[in-house]
Amino acid sequence: MTRLAFLRTFTIRFVNPVTRRFAGRVPGFAIVHHVGRATGRPYATPMNVFRDGEAWVMALTYGAEVQWVRNVLATGGCELEVRGRRLRLTDPELIHDPSRRLMPIPVRWFLGLLGVTDFLRLHPA
Repeated sequence: MTRLAFLRTFTIRFVNPVTRRFAGRVPGFAIVHHVGRATGRPYATPMNVFRDGEAWVMALTYGAEVQWVRNVLATGGCELEVRGRRLRLTDPELIHDPSRRLMPIPVRWFLGLLGVTDFLRLHPA
């Protein structure tokens, strides 16, 4: 759990609906399209994303136990809407990294202030 856990409900209810409108087209943002593990319901979660070679990495600002991460892990992947196109990603890998080495340097510093040490890396199908 990170220092931001208290903001999670606010983000889901108010921030995500707004950022969902642009996140799939703006650099540094994307929309993670995933399916509920129990319901089969489709979800769209806006995220900041970063490249790691061919892979895509997301900082888990609310920790690894949030529903969207559990959905992606359970189904073995998701679709990522990034810069107006959709990519199929597979092989989700949880990474615990207190050094935040997968993130760009300014982002590392900011995530350090927030106590974020968990990341999700996925690879193109």
